[in-house]
Amino acid sequence: MIFEDIEEFGEEMRLFHSQVNYRLYYSLGCHLVEKEGKKGAEFKVWAPNAKDVQLVGNFNNWDGSKHRMFFNGYHGVWSIFVPNIKEGDIYKYKITSKNDEVFLKADPFAFYSELRPGTASIVKDVTKPYNWEDDEWIDKREKWNPFENPINIYEIHLGSWKRKLESEIKKIDKPDLEKTQQELKDESGFLDYKEICDKLLPYILEMGYTHIEIMPLSEHPLDGSWGYQAVGYYSLTSRYGDPEGFKYMVNEFHKAGIGIILDWVPGHFCKDAHGLLKFDGTPLYEYPDEWRSENKGWGTANFNLASPEVRSFLISNAVFLFDIYHIDGIRADAVSNIIYLEYGQPEVRGLKNKYGGDEDLEAIEFLKLLNEIVFSKFKNPLMIAEEATAWPLVTRPAYVGGLGFNYKWNMGWMNDMLKYMEMDPIYRQYHHNLVTFSLMYCFSENYILSLSHDEVVHGKKSILDKMFGNYEDKFASLRMFLGYMFGHPGKKLNFMGTEIGQFMEWRFYEELEWKMLKYPKHDSIKRYVKDLNNLYKKERSLWEQDITSDGFKWIDHSNYQESIISFVRKGKDEKDFLLFVCNFTPVPHFNYLVGSEYLVDYEEIFNSDRDIYSGTNILNGGIIKPKLQDRNGIPYSIELNIPPLSTIILKPKFKDEKKETEITTKKKIANLDIKNRRV
Repeated sequence: MIFEDIEEFGEEMRLFHSQVNYRLYYSLGCHLVEKEGKKGAEFKVWAPNAKDVQLVGNFNNWDGSKHRMFFNGYHGVWSIFVPNIKEGDIYKYKITSKNDEVFLKADPFAFYSELRPGTASIVKDVTKPYNWEDDEWIDKREKWNPFENPINIYEIHLGSWKRKLESEIKKIDKPDLEKTQQELKDESGFLDYKEICDKLLPYILEMGYTHIEIMPLSEHPLDGSWGYQAVGYYSLTSRYGDPEGFKYMVNEFHKAGIGIILDWVPGHFCKDAHGLLKFDGTPLYEYPDEWRSENKGWGTANFNLASPEVRSFLISNAVFLFDIYHIDGIRADAVSNIIYLEYGQPEVRGLKNKYGGDEDLEAIEFLKLLNEIVFSKFKNPLMIAEEATAWPLVTRPAYVGGLGFNYKWNMGWMNDMLKYMEMDPIYRQYHHNLVTFSLMYCFSENYILSLSHDEVVHGKKSILDKMFGNYEDKFASLRMFLGYMFGHPGKKLNFMGTEIGQFMEWRFYEELEWKMLKYPKHDSIKRYVKDLNNLYKKERSLWEQDITSDGFKWIDHSNYQESIISFVRKGKDEKDFLLFVCNFTPVPHFNYLVGSEYLVDYEEIFNSDRDIYSGTNILNGGIIKPKLQDRNGIPYSIELNIPPLSTIILKPKFKDEKKETEITTKKKIANLDIKNRRV
């Protein structure tokens, strides 16, 4: 859908400049077209304040004198059609500012880019039809209610999940700038999208996750930014191959019933010379005022979210990812940095909006508009906010005053629980509120419990190594903690490596410590996570009423002396529930009474202390009979063995009344038949 008609293009530009245009990727950038019988490419770039713009590339020996672009002053767009351009050609815009400064800029709407350290854009048509085979998945997603279904996310950095073996990496002895794109790829060590897919998809299916969340794939210059300082928002990074490779990956995951979420950074961008900063010599994508454009905490520039053109650029990008790549959701990074004027700017004080508050009103309107448009164009997308403050109504619609997301990371739960798990169990009784406080607010938003990459870098230790105690206690604590996490209301997210008990912090430049799986403790934690994931998907009570207090009830939250909690997770059927008991100390308890609302038998269906998980195997075998004994203010109780540092899960065994009636009826008929024969 390329807008070649002048009036049609004019309408697209009117929306771009005055309201919001959510399909800019069809209007701007490079598009392969045919004009007057000649095949080539049309280039359009928004640079309203430039004095001159030339197209340069390998097709003109980087001499733009013959490819000076035409300026439409009304729309601020420079354009040119060049015949004989083909896919794979590389290009940039040579921009001369009004002050006669000259910049070589990559295309903000490029669909593909050179592998770093190269910075040129590559001609690529990603809008052409692709042989998608995910109709069944898309149809299912459109009818799917995310709030009443399991969501268990595996967060992944594609460049360090697995890498090529040393023997497979070709070392080339020449400077980076002299290497071809293929030579750079050969020595990078990265797997391509297809190779990643063919290894990752079976693993995700084996482990029982429902979704993967991929750290940003927008093209970025520096590996160490992990993709969070981007330069090519429409260009998926060439580190892992081409756009068709990513489409293959999404297609295969969807065919297997797995959703794909992308991390997305709408607040700020990197300041590399070939990027968006002062694109035409003036602040175009960033705020014109330095105090607002400079993000000193991250060394980046803040997007000018008050600008209709920038709003169109970003909202079009979100729509583009759903439309062209069929993704299922985006996680908006650093939302707190967007919605507060002073967030992360200690040098700025007293900054207020027109009402005297710290809220960035224009940025808030952008987020509302973003969510309104995405939800209007796609059915049941996941729009997830990483928001670290107590901002209200993040996951409520804009028409009731919310930001419009449908999920938010629960950063409060994560911070409290990691602080608690790092603590010596002797002192946990004095900090019991760290475990219980989250239940005071966990239904105020639609939450995802997240143990993300941010928690395992910069000296914070891996999740396993955060656990207090000796080697044995760390593994027991991790099992217990993850079991508790899966019982707590909210969807789930764990960063790669947690499931194998990685001791080392995450390192973006090498693969996970898969070699650790040859050791029993690590292999058993992997099995534990797999079994926990599959139990989660199976039991409706763990997700059917996840966003309402109807799905949770405390049994005992006040036993701070022994640091033991018990609670119930409930499905819509009142008899569909699970009873959780969590022991946060290394002290076992025997004949421990836990309250039960029903005079019903129980069965232990999960125990983090089983020997197959490298536990001590303190179990509750067989049928657990209830007692007519009050406990926790509840009329009945059951007697349990509570292992050290453990989570145990029990399920009631209600009698099937219909089946019981059938059995009774059959017995009566049989007895009557015997009597008749005697007569």
